[in-house]
Amino acid sequence: MDMKAKDGLYEGLVSAYSRELYRFAYGLCGERAQSEDLVQETFLRAWRAIDQLQDAKAARAWLYTILRREYARLFQRQRPEARDPADLDFAGCRGYDTSTEAFVLRCALERISDDYREPLLLQVIGGFSCGDIADMLGLTPATVMTRVSRARRKLRELMERGEASRPRRKVARDNEGMPL
Repeated sequence: MDMKAKDGLYEGLVSAYSRELYRFAYGLCGERAQSEDLVQETFLRAWRAIDQLQDAKAARAWLYTILRREYARLFQRQRPEARDPADLDFAGCRGYDTSTEAFVLRCALERISDDYREPLLLQVIGGFSCGDIADMLGLTPATVMTRVSRARRKLRELMERGEASRPRRKVARDNEGMPL
């Protein structure tokens, strides 16, 4: 691929997917600066490997996969600390709903484990099918459907009980960021 075609493809990917990838990253980590870093690193890796992209139709899923891997690398580089959802800065997110309901929903998402939150975000924000999500996460479609269903049920329960905006209990984690 010549440089001009590579530049054009890359610029098209950035303009088409940067906001969507940011929303997904923010859903994963809940921090604006870290979400921006994740998206930036995703596009940097995409630029370096853009010659490997054989089908432009697969670019969206390819970018989500890169972002997911970058998010996983965070746990290799640092030990994530449990955050109090009340401390999150949602007001600084341009273009996002900063209403009380949106804040409570974001806090509720923080209380759901990554195993359930990630498939839900891929479906809701990414618009991926259960089959696509299964391929991305290395799961079966049935497992994805179960996790999305459980995540939705947990969100509903948290919202109904009014527990969504309460601070999340700190969870002990191992060196890879996994709950003990």
